[in-house]
Amino acid sequence: MVHVYNCHPFASQQIVQVEQEPGLVCCGGGALFVVASGGCKVEAYTLEKEGCPLICRFATMGTVRTIQHSSIGDYLVTIEDKNSATYLRAYTNWRYQAEEKARVGVRLLGHLLRGASVWGGVQTEIIEIPLSERPVAVTCCPITGDLLVSCENTLVLFTLQKQNQQNLQSSWPNTQQSCSQSQGQTSGSNPNLSLLDFERSVILHLPKMTPKKVALCAGYVAVQAELEVLVLKLETTAEPASAEESSDVFKSDYLEDQSDFLLIPRHQELLGNRAKDCDIPVSIERTGLEDRRHYKLSYVLFRRFSPEFFQGCSVEEMQLHSLLLYPLFTSNQSVSVDEPACVFCFFSLPTTGYLYSLRGGVELLSAYQYPEKVLEAVLTDHLLHVITKSAVQSFTVRCAAVAARIEDPYIDTTMKACPPCSMEVCALRMQLFIGLRSVCVHGRRVILLSAADTETPEETERITQRRGLDLKEHNMLTGIFLAVGIDPAASPALESLLSHPFLSRRWTISSPKETSKAGHGWNLYVLDTVSPFTLFQEMVEYSQSYAETNPQGQSLRHLLSEAHLLLRASFLQDPDRRQLEEAFRQNCAQLGDSFSRGSQRVCHLALPYYRMSGLSITEVMSRNRPLLGSSLSYGPGFLFYLKHYLLEETDESLSQEAADEVIEIFSQSEPSLLVNVCASPCMMSTSPARALQILQHLENTGGVSVPLTITMATMMLRLGDLPQYTELMERHAEMLLVYGFIEEPRLLLHGGGGGQNKQVRPTALARQLANSQPGLLVAAMVALHENSKVQLEQADHIFKELGSENSLQVDFWEAMLMASSQDAVIQEVLFRLASVYIDRLTNTTSDAASKHKSLKSAEDLINSCSHFGALYPWLTVLNPVQTSSFQHQEALHKLQSLLCGPSFSVGTIEPLLELLSQETLWGFSLHLLCATRRGQYNSSTEKLLDRCPQAIIAYANHHLQDKHMVLWWQKLLPELCTRTRAAADSSILLSALNETLVVVAMETSPAELLELIPDDGTASYFLPHLLTCSQRHLLT
Repeated sequence: MVHVYNCHPFASQQIVQVEQEPGLVCCGGGALFVVASGGCKVEAYTLEKEGCPLICRFATMGTVRTIQHSSIGDYLVTIEDKNSATYLRAYTNWRYQAEEKARVGVRLLGHLLRGASVWGGVQTEIIEIPLSERPVAVTCCPITGDLLVSCENTLVLFTLQKQNQQNLQSSWPNTQQSCSQSQGQTSGSNPNLSLLDFERSVILHLPKMTPKKVALCAGYVAVQAELEVLVLKLETTAEPASAEESSDVFKSDYLEDQSDFLLIPRHQELLGNRAKDCDIPVSIERTGLEDRRHYKLSYVLFRRFSPEFFQGCSVEEMQLHSLLLYPLFTSNQSVSVDEPACVFCFFSLPTTGYLYSLRGGVELLSAYQYPEKVLEAVLTDHLLHVITKSAVQSFTVRCAAVAARIEDPYIDTTMKACPPCSMEVCALRMQLFIGLRSVCVHGRRVILLSAADTETPEETERITQRRGLDLKEHNMLTGIFLAVGIDPAASPALESLLSHPFLSRRWTISSPKETSKAGHGWNLYVLDTVSPFTLFQEMVEYSQSYAETNPQGQSLRHLLSEAHLLLRASFLQDPDRRQLEEAFRQNCAQLGDSFSRGSQRVCHLALPYYRMSGLSITEVMSRNRPLLGSSLSYGPGFLFYLKHYLLEETDESLSQEAADEVIEIFSQSEPSLLVNVCASPCMMSTSPARALQILQHLENTGGVSVPLTITMATMMLRLGDLPQYTELMERHAEMLLVYGFIEEPRLLLHGGGGGQNKQVRPTALARQLANSQPGLLVAAMVALHENSKVQLEQADHIFKELGSENSLQVDFWEAMLMASSQDAVIQEVLFRLASVYIDRLTNTTSDAASKHKSLKSAEDLINSCSHFGALYPWLTVLNPVQTSSFQHQEALHKLQSLLCGPSFSVGTIEPLLELLSQETLWGFSLHLLCATRRGQYNSSTEKLLDRCPQAIIAYANHHLQDKHMVLWWQKLLPELCTRTRAAADSSILLSALNETLVVVAMETSPAELLELIPDDGTASYFLPHLLTCSQRHLLT
């Protein structure tokens, strides 16, 4: 469906004053090129000045049949006829013809002249480009300036080459002197002058397709036949293609002579990778000598139309035209450096036009249904211009929608929106002319050629083709019917059927009809199109009539969406204008209003459009508030916007009036969301009494729920009613309250939004829990962390805000060890706890933390958490009893428990342990624990014998087991013997030695034990142990 709006795409028009009747026109580089009737002279007019004054005129070497301009290199390329032959020529430096007596040089492709053009003279060059076949069509790449020529069954690509004059002079030293002498002093040398040339790079063979028109852009190659369009992607590769790819990879049983077959093409559309399944084989032949690149070919798009597929035109009129490849750059791209962000392909039948997007997946954007038969079409960033016999009409395009999605990844999210690429197009006001023949476009100027002939050249050519239909085919079909016993002459209906040309498209091709020399009246118009922003303003003004009659109609929304795309097209052309940004915000607000009362299918779009508008929530509410006495209520799109706004974190705080209105809205529309609404940080100004009244009504109608009870308790707390608050909080068990906080975390904390770097802050309820129910607060924070509602750093910040960083925060970390299963979190918390415990042991000053009693004692943690290990038995000997405060004792036991546990890595706290002195037994015990954890049993045994020998047996019994059992007689026994002999009071050492001998006697043989006994030992002391060892050995 095509919408029609009475908007004016054109601002003004002027007539170009040409002396002779134009035959062909083209434009580019700020100039309009007119080929005079007869085709042997080109006139160039500037499009950048009022009245389009003449720049220059110059003669061509033959009758021009086709002319194209390349903005890269500023050259013209023509297909010319002369003496029954067809030539391809390029005209460079054509602007020099504006000077009197300007030189003209003619050369072949690849043969740079060694004359005035090289040594500094001003000279136009005509480059002859030889071809082995007759050229049919030609095109230039707007990105690279390369040249693509189509012949009967081949495409030839010529790459543009620029050579600096100074380089050429250095390559021809022998001729420099003679050339400079012949030139004299007529002009100075310009070493920066670039000379253009072309190199034949690659040939594409299409044996089953006869190109009528071609297009080239950024590596994309488009080929148009009568009823077929094929788009290919030609890419350079580092390695040559395989033999199968370089030759005819797409083998098919194709019969060159099909004169005995009747073929009727069928409609077909193949996009992307499926396009390779078409029956058009393509092979690559690389021909470049200097160009060492290798090429790879891929299929992008194939479209075939059947002659009887469309209605409204006769079969012989149904031919494709206006093939275009159009590049589009986003606002952050450089046209001279970057490749285009997107490339579009357009082609048209007389009744329908098709626009495809090629980058990022091939997609049909729009199908344009014309009101009457179209002769030609041209494409711009924001409009498609088509001409008929008597009018020019403009249609909107979706190029800006594609570019917006490429440029901004947040399009089509809850943050940003843009009208869809597949949105129905609209036709703008039609401008009437008489006898339009052709159209071309340059920037914001559309050039029209009109002539008052009764027949256009296309119609004359079509009549000639129709009359030239091969009679052999008619005779062949008649013979087929006679062979099966049917005489066509006896049936008028069958005879009439055979006279129709739709059974074959193989018409004889006649040469194009020259423009009539009679001159029945002609004009060359230059139309100035309005800027996209001006057209946007007119559309907005035009939309007011729809807003007054049907504010929720589809037409209003479509018109606002068209205006939105025009603004985006304006940003592509001029991204820095503040006026555009203000208009963009206003348009987004209007689209938000339209979608806010839209259907359930599109109402969600109100959210991103309102966000892009920059409106506050209060302003959005005022725009959606129903009028007094109106039967309308709040639309689903507005409720969707309001719900997402309240459920997400925002810094905007509503006034009491607005907050109360929000609660009233949800109490009527979605009561189930009242808890979430009341927990929103922007609702802090709401009246607690009114909110409590609504919540109590919800509880009476919907039943009791834990989040609802907590929300009501919060309102009671805001009212200062602590008894009622306490009563509500005691309704449910602590674990159920924790589940309630998981369901709505914002009852405890605001901000964050799940990101680790987002600032969070505690609510009034969290502050109350820190004083009255710290265990519930800690349990809730642990549950929120384990359910990914809050990050570890955010939880630490909450406790710091509560002033409990040295008390509840440590309780939170200890609880995290019991609940968390994430290894990274566990190791981080273990290190933090060890650091805190060491700080408490070294800091003996009285502070708030020392007065706070931990939620879990060391014994509780050992019994309930696997990361806290049971204290080694020998530590009870080293730990002082009633020699320090309770808090000091708890910190010591918890740190020792961590070092005895299986999870803590002692290497992480070695630098912190250096702060602890070994002069005290508890400090010595921590250092000994770390040494033991590192496996330093020999040195630990010596240190323990030095400081506390009464603990050595307990230490040995616990650690010197299994593979370390040999240390009993290799290390401990010799040490005890030596120390006992030297000690004055050897009672403790003798007791330890006796216990050691008991163990050694059980683990060694009598001979081994005898070897271990010192030579100077008392025999009576060792003999009982030797006897015990012998008896055990005899029994075994």
